[in-house]
Amino acid sequence: MTGSIAFINGTILGGDGGTSLRVEGGRVVAADSSGAADRTIDLAGGWLAPGFIDTQVNGGGGVLFNDAPSVETIARIGAAHRPFGTTAFLPTLISDTLDQVDAAMRAVEQAIAEGVPGVVGIHIEGPFLSPARKGTHDAAHFRTLDDAAIRLLGSLKHGRTLVTLAPELCSWADIRALRAAGVIVAAGHTDADHATMREAIAAGVTGVTHLFNAMSPLSHRAPGVVGAVLDDQSVYAGIIVDGRHVDPVVLRIALAARPHDRFMLVTDAMPTVGSATKTFTLQGKTIRVANGVCVEADGTLAGSDLDMATAVRNAVGMLGLSLADAAMMAATAPAAFLGLDGYGSLRPGARADMVWLDADLKPQATWIGGAAS
Repeated sequence: MTGSIAFINGTILGGDGGTSLRVEGGRVVAADSSGAADRTIDLAGGWLAPGFIDTQVNGGGGVLFNDAPSVETIARIGAAHRPFGTTAFLPTLISDTLDQVDAAMRAVEQAIAEGVPGVVGIHIEGPFLSPARKGTHDAAHFRTLDDAAIRLLGSLKHGRTLVTLAPELCSWADIRALRAAGVIVAAGHTDADHATMREAIAAGVTGVTHLFNAMSPLSHRAPGVVGAVLDDQSVYAGIIVDGRHVDPVVLRIALAARPHDRFMLVTDAMPTVGSATKTFTLQGKTIRVANGVCVEADGTLAGSDLDMATAVRNAVGMLGLSLADAAMMAATAPAAFLGLDGYGSLRPGARADMVWLDADLKPQATWIGGAAS
């Protein structure tokens, strides 16, 4: 249903405040419930938040994007995450061949053209990464960033392209070329030192993929990538708030160092999210869920079993954030990072991408463009 809906008796987040909202034709039209509506929804004292935007989704619903980069896979991943409040996402391809990158980009183009709900682009995480910080990525796929790769990365016809790379392994001209082609560039799986990371930011890196994980750490004489980010007030930093990827104490320190609106909640989700099966195969390796995280046989982290609704609850419970701030980091900040006009807000004129949270901060319903799940 995409007609007019009046939401009443709740708290509206990501807007102008208040207890009610009206949407019509897939857009927010008023910061109150006045006027005729085809349907009225009583929020029962809960919250209506902008739909969550996840910039790092490797899989869900039992499927991995790398295994079958197709429209069907993208749709299945989106459907698996939507019950957890995710209304926009970037299917994420971890390090693979350039042919697979090409196939993934073409699948995303087609998915967007066909109107698959929620997909707004692609995240290509590698293969331009540091072997020293490879994590679960297969270093056999790693390669340098050359002109052919830059042309490929800039070829998406619909949606946003986010590329994660190790800035120490490319030139500043490479980063500028990607930016000129419309690509959003993030640093990740990188062993860059502090000075190199600062230069990369100056060259056009605007994001950092899963802050603290798979990057040079902050130490008292070598600030590293982490130190460069914490000392910066503009770069967007994705954080995985599951209590395992990064200790909550460390994340609280990071939040105290810089504006909250430059942090983004991400899941780094694997096929286990939205699936009863908690094992899968990643490029020949068996991965299982242990204590809420995905791990290889030797205990190496391999993505997460985290959904965005749980990330929001953890941001409130583990990090002490207000729900308004947690929702901002789950929606408004990633929308700004990706340059998605009309997303991440519930102000008049915004897309009616929404999630209804109950008193326990659990999603009761989601809407994409005013259409309910």
